[in-house]
Amino acid sequence: MNTTWKKIFPLIYGLWIYTCLRLVNDVISDTKFWLRPWHVTVIELVCVIITSYIIIYVIDQFAIKQRAKIIKKESKPLREFVQISLVIQLIITFTAIPLAAFTDNGLQWYDAVNIYLIPWMFSLLYYAISRGNFMIQYNYEQQLKLEKISNRQLQAELRFLRAQYHPHFLFNALNTVYFQMDENVDKAKYTIEQLSQLLRYQLYDQQNKVPIERELQHILSYIELQKQRMNEHLVLEVAFDQDLKQQEIYPLLLLPLVENAFKYVGGEYWIKIAARFQDGKLLFEVSNAVPGSIPINLKGGIGLENLKRSLSIQYPGAHSFNIIAKEDYFTASLIIDL
Repeated sequence: MNTTWKKIFPLIYGLWIYTCLRLVNDVISDTKFWLRPWHVTVIELVCVIITSYIIIYVIDQFAIKQRAKIIKKESKPLREFVQISLVIQLIITFTAIPLAAFTDNGLQWYDAVNIYLIPWMFSLLYYAISRGNFMIQYNYEQQLKLEKISNRQLQAELRFLRAQYHPHFLFNALNTVYFQMDENVDKAKYTIEQLSQLLRYQLYDQQNKVPIERELQHILSYIELQKQRMNEHLVLEVAFDQDLKQQEIYPLLLLPLVENAFKYVGGEYWIKIAARFQDGKLLFEVSNAVPGSIPINLKGGIGLENLKRSLSIQYPGAHSFNIIAKEDYFTASLIIDL
């Protein structure tokens, strides 16, 4: 409630109570209140409105005190309603009842019943609505807090997953640079440049979605770096759909598939990497030959396990990830709704 509404609500509440009392009592006693002296009606109205302000103030203060118990889950609704009922009846006893006794033909039995009953019913309704609104707002705020905590936890987990950049890759990259320094300094500089681009992308492009062409360019940089250390007999096929441009994707989701292929390639020594855009979806597939003597791990190692977790956080219900492991090749397929 805003400040203005808080000020005028008791007035409206009092007029409503007075109207209900007049209707009920006048029907029972067959009285036409407009034939009464006007000053009597004015006095009644003023007293009823003052009483309404008192009742609403008391209810609001009572509700504020009960909120702490509601938050601590120590509240007992039945006890609250009994307590507020007694307070309301006490206020009516010292305000409205004496007024009725000194107006018209005095306090009749139906006057007492209606004066105690009608304000009490509407007051309890007001308290119930006030209490319910607070509980709804409190539960909503708690839900928001839980969602914020959950989001922070998920973001922390994502940062942790992304931070697990394969140590073997860094070791091999630096080892490649070390030997290139003796053979070809320019080549070593090029390798360092490729490595710096990869690390820069991982450091500064992690929070928001990026155009998919940037993600694919990152993969190409990784491939160029890996080619510096791979055997010349490697048969590498890379095919990226030209339609993959400005569609946005969370970064660093595709690289683990490529990294996994370079890590385990063997046997006939080939790697195939393909990315297509179809029906609003990214289809990314990486296949590599494997040595027949090496046991096939259907899970694909820690890198792919981390990828699965990242996908479940960033694309829940909007992705498909499948692995095909044969004796001589390994294929990982990823489909993401863009």
